Amino acid sequence: MEQDEIFYLAALSRCPGLGSRRAQALLASGLSPRELWAAPVEELRRLGNLPQNVASALRELRQASPELPQRLAEDAGRIGARVISFDSPAYPSLLREIFDPPVVLYVRGELLPEAPRIAMVGARRMSGYGEALALDFGEKLAAAGLTVVSGGAYGIDTASHKGALKAEGGRTIAVLGCGVDVAYPATNKRLFAKILDSGGAIVSEYAPGTNPLPAFFPARNRIISGLARGTLVVEAARHSGSLITAELALSENRDIYAIPGSVLSEMCRGTNHLIQQGAKLVTEAADILVDYGLQPEEKPRRRKKLSPEARKVYQVLSFDRPLSMDEILLSLPDGEIANLSVLLLQMEMDGLIIQNVLHEYRRAERE
Repeated sequence: MEQDEIFYLAALSRCPGLGSRRAQALLASGLSPRELWAAPVEELRRLGNLPQNVASALRELRQASPELPQRLAEDAGRIGARVISFDSPAYPSLLREIFDPPVVLYVRGELLPEAPRIAMVGARRMSGYGEALALDFGEKLAAAGLTVVSGGAYGIDTASHKGALKAEGGRTIAVLGCGVDVAYPATNKRLFAKILDSGGAIVSEYAPGTNPLPAFFPARNRIISGLARGTLVVEAARHSGSLITAELALSENRDIYAIPGSVLSEMCRGTNHLIQQGAKLVTEAADILVDYGLQPEEKPRRRKKLSPEARKVYQVLSFDRPLSMDEILLSLPDGEIANLSVLLLQMEMDGLIIQNVLHEYRRAERE
């Protein structure tokens, strides 16, 4: 399909109720997207077997925005986004296989349509346990050659993207429930820029400038799971939106993985339930990589020799339960350490510990 024709198809896809199946039926008539945009609505209703409400919505869309195809082309060009139609070779074949693939995708960066991908999803309000594992799995899966797909949201999504970016050459894709030029959440603006700088992609079915709405996120979830052969749920409550993503993946006969957690933790009830329902229980990245015929990257440990004070601090920290500076002080067997903040900074620079956004500290590696 010619590039200018794609923007007419993108305009048609803005019509509520005109999904990929109805768009395909219209294109099967032999008319080009430009001709379909200009055709009488009653003719379109006959060609695509459109319900009256969809035909009415299309009429209203064209009357309100007759210049919409041109505006979409200008907006995409302004932000450097490509628009890929579902019949293009650049459109991921795995995504094309789902029940309702997006008619068009707006893409910033490099999508690499046939790259092996794994989706990672989970709670927005993650625990230290969930954050640590999302970072760990994201890094190790990306280091082994998988592109990590997630939704760019707070919590597990953000940690999964960051984990992938920690790997040398690691790639990740953020699928947004808004336009690809809209940083949502705003705090992830730098993260999205880093994703692009690292050879990844920002993807959406929504036009540039589209603000996030609650209804867009369940629809976005089908793209996250649809892009990947498998979906890993890191941490999720029993009624988490992440379980919707897992159910979508299951309905498309994709692999479902879940990390187990405490039966006493509300944040682990969703993942534990998935395991009860047949999801593959995973405790390390190698449990997933074996299904892809990949091997985990062997990373030699280069443990810096610790000073007596650093050793004391390291011993009270764990991988999955971050502690504040006050909690570290209370946990030290011999009481206060002089210049603890300086010591923690040095340990962080040495790669021994990680500080989260709450200024809490944990070990950088699983033992």
